[in-house]
Amino acid sequence: MPNIENLKKQAKQYLRWHRERYYPVAAQIGATLPRFRDMGDIEILASDFKLADAQELVARLEGFDGWQALLAGAEAMSDTPKQTPSRPILTSIEPQLFVENFQRSCDFYTEKLGFKVEFVYGDPPFYGQVSRDHARLNLRLVSESVFTSDIRKRGDLLFASITVATASEIKQLFLDYRAAEVPFHQALQKEPWGSRTFVVSDPDGNLLLFAGPAD
Repeated sequence: MPNIENLKKQAKQYLRWHRERYYPVAAQIGATLPRFRDMGDIEILASDFKLADAQELVARLEGFDGWQALLAGAEAMSDTPKQTPSRPILTSIEPQLFVENFQRSCDFYTEKLGFKVEFVYGDPPFYGQVSRDHARLNLRLVSESVFTSDIRKRGDLLFASITVATASEIKQLFLDYRAAEVPFHQALQKEPWGSRTFVVSDPDGNLLLFAGPAD
């Protein structure tokens, strides 16, 4: 049975994190609350976020449609045997790429690949995130190479796989990147398992796979 007092404290914590512009909570808000779903992290943290929103966030994370539904459900469960908690659901993943020149990498992802900068951290910046639609990549500055020689290219080591929904989208994305003179590690091709893929190499040699249906 949910502990209502603890959940109230959680809601206040989420509200405080939002006011303090704590970026990880923005991703959780965007993934959970429908009215924030199409916003980026910066937009979410700049938007109006009230205690009622924080309570709805807590309720949805507990599997209820809203705070009142959670309260009603907690009351109903008070007279029923304790149930095993549901399996945790993973809601997102954000690959982390190691880069040697932070600004150069930001420029590549925004100007060449069509991403936007969600946030940067540090003065000068050493960590940040870029996004395009629902794809998010974290960039981490490392002042020296973390891989031996050209092992990434020789070993075809992929650092992220990004998908689109249709065959026309993967073809158009490839054409867009070719027009932007993006460096390809692998051109668009049909795979034996029934998809079309191509691989882009960023300025640090990180290989990014883009995939979509073949037909």
